[in-house]
Amino acid sequence: MTLPLTWTQLEALTNFQTDPINGLTNAQSILRLFNHHESEVRVTLYRDNHAWCPYCQKVWLWLEEKQIPYRIKKVTMFCYGQKESWYKSIVPSGMLPALGLDGQIITESDDILIALEQVFGPLNQSLIAPEVMPLRQLERLLFRAWCNWLCYPNRSSQQEQNNRQKFIKVVEMVEDALSRTDGPYFLEKFGSVDVIFTPYVERMNASLYYYKGYSLREQNPHLGAWFQAMESRPTYRGTQSDFHTHVHDLPPQMGGCYENGEPQMLINKARVDNGPWLGLPDVTYPEPETSRAEALQRVLKHRNNLIRVNPMDDALFDETLRCALTYMMTQQICLPPAGTDIALRYLRDRINVPRDMSIYAAKRLREALETTAAQVGDRQGTPILLNHRRDQDPVNFSFPS
Repeated sequence: MTLPLTWTQLEALTNFQTDPINGLTNAQSILRLFNHHESEVRVTLYRDNHAWCPYCQKVWLWLEEKQIPYRIKKVTMFCYGQKESWYKSIVPSGMLPALGLDGQIITESDDILIALEQVFGPLNQSLIAPEVMPLRQLERLLFRAWCNWLCYPNRSSQQEQNNRQKFIKVVEMVEDALSRTDGPYFLEKFGSVDVIFTPYVERMNASLYYYKGYSLREQNPHLGAWFQAMESRPTYRGTQSDFHTHVHDLPPQMGGCYENGEPQMLINKARVDNGPWLGLPDVTYPEPETSRAEALQRVLKHRNNLIRVNPMDDALFDETLRCALTYMMTQQICLPPAGTDIALRYLRDRINVPRDMSIYAAKRLREALETTAAQVGDRQGTPILLNHRRDQDPVNFSFPS
């Protein structure tokens, strides 16, 4: 049986680096310049630490697509910690996102985008263009149908089926809208409409797969092509999350997500929670060769905090974590200390995409943690709570990335 590599040996296995200022879209950035000078920055985006907020993702993606220089200030969402007093002094309601534009504070994501359009021009289509307005209304219709199916307990199987059919009927309208162009996007060119749809359609894809056994991406060809086209864009890849992250961060945000208990739902749930994670319909673009190196680099950066917040003894988890990372990088099984399966799965369940790392890197790290845990037991970590996610308090990881 292989002995775990030392931290020094593990450090030698990764040279993964990113340019958070001028490079590809990433969740760790606090300044984006796109090769402009910092003196040109007129915009500050206030978004959540964890990249969970759908309305923040909308503005974030728009800014990345337009390559407008901006600063990022990260704020705590209530469901995973206390909101900062400095932010409440700027935005008394505490709502996210907010935008500072030439010294003016703007809230409400659509109002933010309209204000940005007025200064920097639209993203191919204006939000108030005649061809855009009906599609924005369709997105809200889809959102309401999703909420009605996902977020309310059903008193009978008939009610469950009714809500399912009402959602599918709206999805058929979305499929029809996508079918009217020659390309994969909602209009002839990628633009504001696609940005508007992105956050919640991504969350629908995750939550309905897990809680209802319904695969939005696989069962609707035009939406499948739309997802694939979105994943061809490095901007979207940098904001994209995975099923595991979404399905466990949504309940406290949405006020609850309700399972239907059907056989396919139970199969899907088990796979999202316990793997295998590769091949899930949350991502289809080819895995980058750097995924393992990225995961290792991110763990190395935060290893002291990861060890400190884990429920297991620090010295014991240090060895256990090195066992998992050794497997991830060498494919050689390391037998972790007895009783550490809980500690490994605790970390497995608290990897956040894209806050911590990109989607394939997270899959590889989860795979390594689960494979290593399975060597010593099948016990699960502390359950993820449904009414809040204080286990993800960003204070533990809030120093500059």
